[in-house]
Amino acid sequence: MDQPDVRLERVTKQFGDVKAVDDLSLSFDRGGFVALLGPSGCGKTTTLRMIGGFEEPTAGTVYLGEQNVTGLPPYKREVNTVFQNYALFPHMNIFDNVAFGIRQRGASKHEVAKQVPDMLELVQLSGFEKRKPTQLSGGQAQRVALARALINKPRVLLLDEPLGALDLKLRKQMQIELKRIQTEVNITFIHVTHDQEEAMTMADRIAVMNQGQIEQIGPPVELYEQPRTAFVAGFLGVSNMVTATIEDGGHVRLADGSSVAVPADLLKDAPRQVRIGVRPEKARLLPASEPAEAGANRLSGTIRDVSYIGVSTQYIIDTPSGDELVAIVQNAGRGARHLLRGESVQLFWDPENTFVITDEGQVPTVEELI
Repeated sequence: MDQPDVRLERVTKQFGDVKAVDDLSLSFDRGGFVALLGPSGCGKTTTLRMIGGFEEPTAGTVYLGEQNVTGLPPYKREVNTVFQNYALFPHMNIFDNVAFGIRQRGASKHEVAKQVPDMLELVQLSGFEKRKPTQLSGGQAQRVALARALINKPRVLLLDEPLGALDLKLRKQMQIELKRIQTEVNITFIHVTHDQEEAMTMADRIAVMNQGQIEQIGPPVELYEQPRTAFVAGFLGVSNMVTATIEDGGHVRLADGSSVAVPADLLKDAPRQVRIGVRPEKARLLPASEPAEAGANRLSGTIRDVSYIGVSTQYIIDTPSGDELVAIVQNAGRGARHLLRGESVQLFWDPENTFVITDEGQVPTVEELI
């Protein structure tokens, strides 16, 4: 098995009385695109800075490949960092900005003349060599910063909220560009962000952080479809979660007495009291007067609010047990029936779309999601 590109062993970082990172152990394989995702203050940027050498751990060890780099300054690590403000040299043109790192390492004029145009072609900025950073758009400056970092052929590229200063349309374009570039160069990218959609668009694996620890790490589809904690379920999109008691045979009983089917493997080793969840877009709504769907899980309620959002309509449903549910229904075709505020409805979903939460943690607040 290949040696991980980055490995943290029981790393803690303390600032006074505050533990920014708390006994963190994780590893990142070579050539992957990893996102450290979480709210402000969760420890993700501090973790990135410890990998880069900008902060030293209070305890624990940082490895790059087989090398213990704990205590080494940034310039002695096989790492480059792209910051949100890009930090380009304003007095240098684009060619000299990109060439800076390899010139510092003693590259010949011939090597510089070959490698810089190759890098500018990679980031689709051929022909920009003589421009100054002040003559670039935000997206172009971002690409120059990437080229300047990648020309050094680092083992790992660290990206600290690199798209945060861009407007929404440009940010989405750069998400696609960053993923393309990472695939082409096959260098490990570790990307810090608080933007859930950004992380899911680009990353092969996401590590969701909360209060200095990893809540869950895995591919985006796994974290979204099968979150293990209430925090992950709430941070990666809207979740309907209700309290349940485990019964035999892959069923749980809800507070209103109804029985709901759950994939049996999700109940293995679970406590008797759990929370079950389903994503709003996995739910189907029917008026209470229509026949129930065979084989589907069912909850009843009353529509409290309706929001038409173009491609879909969002319904908020109050249930007799006091739980609030959300259903997102695609507006598929002209003449589709829209349910009304105050209407009694049934909410159905397939058992295999149910996830199970066994921890007692809380769903993140609105402030944490921003």
